[in-house]
Amino acid sequence: MLGDGNGWVRDPDGSRFWGRFGAAGLLALSPDRDKVLLQHRSWWSHQGGTWALPGGARDSHESAADAALREAFEETGLPPTSLHVLSEVVTTVSQAGWTYTTVFARLVEPRELVPNEESTALDWVHLGEVPDRKLHPAFAKSWPQLHAHVHALGSD
Repeated sequence: MLGDGNGWVRDPDGSRFWGRFGAAGLLALSPDRDKVLLQHRSWWSHQGGTWALPGGARDSHESAADAALREAFEETGLPPTSLHVLSEVVTTVSQAGWTYTTVFARLVEPRELVPNEESTALDWVHLGEVPDRKLHPAFAKSWPQLHAHVHALGSD
């Protein structure tokens, strides 16, 4: 059901995670794979004022790729048809079983970016410059793994 993933999951230690069925984000790479699309999160959002990947809660019927592409479209205006999905990496698994999956995709049809109310800015950032931004803490923690995965992808 559309939107049934919205809600918090709690771990036994009290930690909260957004997305009743987990969450997914899109690591969109530029056609030459030297840049990644980052979202500057609106002040009112969780960890507002930080940079991260577009993404959000998975609905019960969605795969991680479906959720990441849907969220990216909502938050950036990039239609799923403009992206070629390359792979997925689960970067977080909580005690309660909640997961965050990063979906890697390459931009195949450049489009104008159109941020929604969840973003104050969208920017294509060189891979080596990502750590220079004020990153969402969870994204900052996973960036070394994600960056290594980008290099491991090679060319498709």
